[in-house]
Amino acid sequence: MNVPDRYPEEFVRAVARVLADEGGYVRNPSDPGGETKFGISRRAYPELDIRALTREQAIAIYYRDYWRARPYGELPAGVGAKLFDLAVNVGPANATRCLQRALRACGGRLAEDGVLGPATIAAARAAAPGALLAALRSEAASHYRVLAALWPSGHGGAKCEFLTGWLNRAYE
Repeated sequence: MNVPDRYPEEFVRAVARVLADEGGYVRNPSDPGGETKFGISRRAYPELDIRALTREQAIAIYYRDYWRARPYGELPAGVGAKLFDLAVNVGPANATRCLQRALRACGGRLAEDGVLGPATIAAARAAAPGALLAALRSEAASHYRVLAALWPSGHGGAKCEFLTGWLNRAYE
């Protein structure tokens, strides 16, 4: 994938994963985000011409509004990239809650507040990276299953059309 060299290497790898999941322009009436391209939604960015959004613009948005806005780069490499990917899909606070639950599953003692602060970062650095990543994947899958079960009627309910893709993303 062509990402300009001006971005940190870890971000380049993380955004490549996001863009592999997100794809091109979609206007699915079942998606509450509305029009979406490269994972950038009309709901989140109402001022953008989503259809005209370029890959390079999407990368710049992810860098500015996600990567630089939160300390994903301070987490163990695989964990930071996974958390970034989840944040794009479920929001930063929900993604961080998944991480905090995963840390508790790995023996960490911390609040589940959705804030990627010093305590969460320290706990992530102290955890065994492989175990933490496995627990994070499990917590993400659990989050997606609950989301699908609670999906509003008219959007598929427990048979949410997005669940299979979400689970694939959780376990990547």
